[in-house]
Amino acid sequence: MNETMVMSIVKEALYTSMLVGGPILILSLVVGLLVSVFQATTQIQEQTLTFVPKLIVIALTLALGGNWMLQELIKFTTKIMSIIANIKG
Repeated sequence: MNETMVMSIVKEALYTSMLVGGPILILSLVVGLLVSVFQATTQIQEQTLTFVPKLIVIALTLALGGNWMLQELIKFTTKIMSIIANIKG
């Protein structure tokens, strides 16, 4: 296993993590921003108000995109396992 192979694995791991985690993080960020704007305009200063909408959006995202996310993780894991199996030590 050389340095190029390790860098390729790390690059693909980061790409896969961004691909899988990105939609959840982006939607959570957007909902948090919208709730914050709503709080600022109505002057409601309840700290727990952002928790429930974010939780609902994350649950919906996982329900709708969970299968795709799981398939991406399975592809990555299968590739890593095949690389491990091919290493001659």
